[in-house]
Amino acid sequence: MTGAKRKKKSLPWSKMRIPRCEDFKQWCRRRLPILEWATHYSLKESLLPDTVSGMMLAVQQVAQGLAFAVLSSVHPVFGLYGSLFPAIIYAIFGMGRHVATGTFALTSLISANAVERLVPLSSQNLTTHSNTSVLGLSDFEMQRIGVAAAVSFLGGVIQVAMFVLQLGSATFLITEPVVSAMTTGAATHVVTSQAKYLLGMKMPHISGPLGFFYIYAYIFKNIKSVQLEALLLSLLSIVVLVLVKELNEQFKRKIKIVLPVDLVLMIAASFTCYCTNMENTYGLEVVGHIPKGIPPPRAPPMNILSAVITEAFGVALVGYVASLALAQGSAKKFRYSVDDNQEFLAHGLSNVIASFFFCIPSAAAMGRTAGLYSTGAKTQVACLISCIFVLIVIYTIGPLLYWLPMCVLASIIVVGLKGMLIQFRDLKRYWNVDKIDWGIWVSTYIFTICFAANVGLLFGVVCTTAIVIGRFPRAKTLSTKNMKEMEFKVKTEMDDETLQQVKIISINNPLVFLNAKKFHNDIMNIIQKENIGNQPLDEIRKYEQSTLVSSLSGVCNEEATQPCLNPKCSLVLDCSGLTFSDYTGVSMLVEVYMDCKNKSVDVSLVHCTASLIKAMKYCGNLDSEKPIFFESVSAAISNIHLNKNLSILSDHSEI
Repeated sequence: MTGAKRKKKSLPWSKMRIPRCEDFKQWCRRRLPILEWATHYSLKESLLPDTVSGMMLAVQQVAQGLAFAVLSSVHPVFGLYGSLFPAIIYAIFGMGRHVATGTFALTSLISANAVERLVPLSSQNLTTHSNTSVLGLSDFEMQRIGVAAAVSFLGGVIQVAMFVLQLGSATFLITEPVVSAMTTGAATHVVTSQAKYLLGMKMPHISGPLGFFYIYAYIFKNIKSVQLEALLLSLLSIVVLVLVKELNEQFKRKIKIVLPVDLVLMIAASFTCYCTNMENTYGLEVVGHIPKGIPPPRAPPMNILSAVITEAFGVALVGYVASLALAQGSAKKFRYSVDDNQEFLAHGLSNVIASFFFCIPSAAAMGRTAGLYSTGAKTQVACLISCIFVLIVIYTIGPLLYWLPMCVLASIIVVGLKGMLIQFRDLKRYWNVDKIDWGIWVSTYIFTICFAANVGLLFGVVCTTAIVIGRFPRAKTLSTKNMKEMEFKVKTEMDDETLQQVKIISINNPLVFLNAKKFHNDIMNIIQKENIGNQPLDEIRKYEQSTLVSSLSGVCNEEATQPCLNPKCSLVLDCSGLTFSDYTGVSMLVEVYMDCKNKSVDVSLVHCTASLIKAMKYCGNLDSEKPIFFESVSAAISNIHLNKNLSILSDHSEI
């Protein structure tokens, strides 16, 4: 007995194997995505568009870096550092090839709360005459960037901890309506925070619950203190920025290089302010002295980490959610995959390492990512090239921006948030697809502007989860139809018999954000796996499969993994068991249809409710040339048979 027990105890050790060199290489490729795409980089096809995109991105990085540093209540030069180091680190560890990481409005606004609370403006008089050896900046400025760097450091540590705990798999709880509402509400906060610069008003820092409304109350109470010169310059800057960017968007196919209106406006405004001496004549607030160079790295102050833990969690969650949404969008657009957990590591290291170089919290920004799309960037080489130009600005051009008016910088921030603010248009789509998601969007937005972005995000996740859990018990989990296995052959007028496989998949559960991703994976597994040698070609079967037997537990029927024998097969989705769906579920159903269409797989949907048909037509561009919705399975099969015969006849007529 003793020998048997010892043998059993040694079994787990016997299964372990010594790591090989190949295992280490595979681990490096998985954790360092740059090794994967850099080895296949084409200098001939990708270098020129990446260079052009990098130049255009550098302009945005410089403008937004200065602006978001001011938004974070630190000296503008630290925004330039925040546009440099995080972009380099993400290019090495990140999987989003078209994601532009750097300073971000939402994370800057969150870190500003910690900066203003721990190093208020009232303490400036105590340290204004004491200059440090770091770039000649005052102790007051260094204390402020110390707080912002501490927020960045702790936020990055939290993101790395989430990577270690593999919490990226829980991101399915954060639905598209919640992200849209949270980012729109946070963008509204940022615009409100810039009102004092747009209007040229002196205003104390106002934050906390309902701070959004207190700011506007203060503005209307002190409306007579608005500086007319700053207001006119702000309006002129906003009009020029919007007009030129719209023209760039309209004619981007005809012109190869987009006009960098942000850079042109900054140069023109600085030159005009210098020539007319607006700072002294009209009292316009300007950016001020921007020192040259990069100081040696220094660790953030660790003694204040406990005081900034609230802001650090906000930076970690809000920054990651906004960045992941952009990474997933670019992956879907350009057809590559993104690992949610790897993104935690990439953004965590971007914040942790950059905090030692006096950087404010970073994340990916929608405006910069959209700029990479429009200029035709291919890989993260565009971001690395932009870092070269940012470095040139830091060492040469930076001091020339002394005369840049703050109202112009605020205008650049506001216009840069256009992509987030126009998400109000999503309300119409949510109303037509799922009115519950519309309600979640509105309530999440209200919570965000009343409290903060992280509070709104938490409310949205809890609200969507609670609603789905409340709807599931009333849902029908099994299909009432009992279909039997049968064979289907399509006979043609040719000498040989053409065989075509038709698979019937019965969806037996609600399709919501909890199981939408698994549904997509199940369908793709059926189509992508090919096992032609396992079964004879003259025998093709049609299976009834349940792809969503238990959506909450993640268990799927084993038959769902059976391979599709012919890449040009037909798929019939029986939606009789699909009792309800939300916006994410409908979007995933449309995505499955489009993916199957790209793989030359005909998809037919049967037993769909009128609301589902309406939602799918509104949510995606479905094929209008041939019908895809049918009342029964037999009608769908007859249509497949008819289309097959018509295609055979057309081939004969061409011959």
